[in-house]
Order: sequence, then structure tokens, then C-alpha cells
Amino acid sequence: MPAPILVDLKFNSETVARILKTVFADRGSINLADPANKGRDLTGLDYALLWKPDAHLFERAPDLKVIFSGGAGVDSFMTLPGLPEVPIVRFVDRSLTDRMSEWVVMQCLMHLRGQTEHDRLQRRREWGRQVAPEACELTVGVMGLGVLGQDAVTKLKVMGFNVIGWSRTAKAIGGIETFDAGALDTFLGKTDILVGLLPLTPETTGFYNLDLFSKLRQGGALGRPVFLNAGRGKSQVEADIVTAVERGVLGGASLDVFEVEPLPENSSLWALENVFITPHDAAASEENALFRHVETQIARFERGDSLQYVVDRSLGY
Repeated sequence: MPAPILVDLKFNSETVARILKTVFADRGSINLADPANKGRDLTGLDYALLWKPDAHLFERAPDLKVIFSGGAGVDSFMTLPGLPEVPIVRFVDRSLTDRMSEWVVMQCLMHLRGQTEHDRLQRRREWGRQVAPEACELTVGVMGLGVLGQDAVTKLKVMGFNVIGWSRTAKAIGGIETFDAGALDTFLGKTDILVGLLPLTPETTGFYNLDLFSKLRQGGALGRPVFLNAGRGKSQVEADIVTAVERGVLGGASLDVFEVEPLPENSSLWALENVFITPHDAAASEENALFRHVETQIARFERGDSLQYVVDRSLGY
């Protein structure tokens, strides 16, 4: 019988345990959230499914052949000691992609239609009226043109927004003006709503800062630009977001990810005007889809086909 799958997912432990009863039927699993597996010998295991795993996991499981991430990103374990030189596979799934695009479109529309002001008037029981610009009057700039970014671009265009895209290296997407690292300032200068979907790498750590915000287009249809981030929290400098909103460099923001999660109660972000905060659930991994994805990739690997969505270690994503 094949060796069981090693599972170390910092998700809802009850949900993971329930689903593990019906998946990986041909080999079973070792769920490290189960106290019965504390201190268990992890040598001889071929596959691991991980999200924010224990710090010394790779030292305990030295024989892995493939590592599967429990999310679209892999930064939760790329710097852990003993990371083996094996393929690392990201989670890509229709449900995750759709959820992310839903969040991006929703946040763009809320800023377009001035939802904060509607909420303020409702609490005061005032019948206010405001005339919002049309979506076609705004340019949404999407940073990160992987699977998630390209889907968001497509759906934003359906809603009528003018959409442009940026990635570190040049990408061609039909009907979309795209920019690469050498044209960052040009991209920012055209952007009214900036959408951050970048992976976390050394180059993107602290990337969204006051200097970057100051290069966004001022005086567009919204008056002041807006920043959305559903990529990685450590790619933003939260003190700079606060400063930018307070100084009017940004007209608002929507944030789903944070430098520290949960967002501390004393964070200044909570009380900022025209800032929407969601608890890192823009595109939460759906466990059933995740386990199906892993089963599919293992089947490909064991019949000699190439794995899909493999991380380029030189890039970190």
C-alpha cells in the first residue's frame, strides 16, 4: 500500500478531519492536527499537503517527493529549514479563482458607487443622493497576472471598467494593455484603482508603500486613487496606507490581507474613513476542492505526466 499523505494545514481542524475520512482512500493520511500523531515518525513519506506547517516539519519528513500548498501562495513554508529540492505545487482551482474575482469586483464597485457614504447616510437616516461615475470612466490596474489576476481582469472588463495589468515580466493578454517592471511608473500613473494580487517574494515585501501610492493617478473620476490588496499582507506597509489615506494620497482602500493576522485591535486601519476590511477570506481555500486537486496531481505524477502549477523557485511563485 502506498505511503500515506502528510497533512499539516492550519485550517479549521474539524473540517479537515472530517474530509480526510473520505479522501486519499488508496493510501490514507497523517493529519498532524490530530494529537494522536504528535511525535509520529514521518520518514518514508512521499507527499505533503501544507499550509503554515510546523517550523521543523521538513527535518522530520526528509523523504518527500512532492509538496502541495494548501493555498495559491507558498510563502508560508518556503523559508523553513530543510525544505527539500522537490517540486512544489500551488493550489489552483475554479472555486478559488472565482471567489477572488468576486471580491475584487465587489470592492471596485463599492468604491465606484461610494458605498461608505451610503452607509453613513443610512446610519443618520438621511435620504442623500450622489451621482457616481460610470465604470468606464475609471482605470483599474491589476498587479499580478497569474491565474487569479487574469480572471479578475476579464471580469472587471465585463463590468465595464477600463483595465490594465502589470507583472514583473511582460505578459500578453488579449485586449488588455500590460506593463512590466521597467514600466511601473507609467502603469501607476494611469491607475485609479490599484489591485494587488502579487505573490510574496523578497522583491514584493513592503512593495505597496507611500512612494508607490504617490505615483497613482490623482484627479481621476474618483478624485483620489484607491488601493485594494488580496495578495499577501507583508507586501504592504500598513503605516504607509494609514498615512496615505489621512493625507489624501489615497481616497480609500480595501484590504483582505495584513502584516499580522488577525489584524490587531489597536491597528489604525480599523477606523479609517472609506477603508473596507475583510478577514483574509476573499478566496479562502475550499477544502474539498483542495483535496481533489491534490489527488489529481498525484495521479498525474505517478503515471509519469508532468505536474501542473509548479512553483519556480528562482521567482518564489
